[in-house]
Amino acid sequence: MNLVKIAVGAVAGAAAGFAAGIMLAPRSGAESRAMASDAVNDAWDSAIDTYERGQQAVNEKISGLRPDADAASDELRTKVDLARERMDQLRDSLTNAVDEAAQAEQELADEAEAADDEAEAVEAPEVEVEFAEAEAEEADED
Repeated sequence: MNLVKIAVGAVAGAAAGFAAGIMLAPRSGAESRAMASDAVNDAWDSAIDTYERGQQAVNEKISGLRPDADAASDELRTKVDLARERMDQLRDSLTNAVDEAAQAEQELADEAEAADDEAEAVEAPEVEVEFAEAEAEEADED
């Protein structure tokens, strides 16, 4: 029941306010609507101007930060390029060291093989000398 009383009171108050507004209005309805339209248009224009000023301020701030960001990214790019060059140098140096080690190993293997061949060549004449001596002794015995 209280809710019904509140609803009836609200409707009655709205009707009374509407009637009082129409009777006490200093201007006609067309003039009032035109004034309201002008007020809304002025508020809209003000909002657009405020938005544009804010957008311009943000763009100026971003433009002010861009050179610093560009300088930082250029510096970072330079450092990355230097690091890549250093890595390439290290890779080449390591490759050269591995190649030199392999070449030194091959040279040592060749020298060892040559030494073995030389050792065999040195032993072979001794065997031939011993064989020649044995033949000479047999010939003496005959």
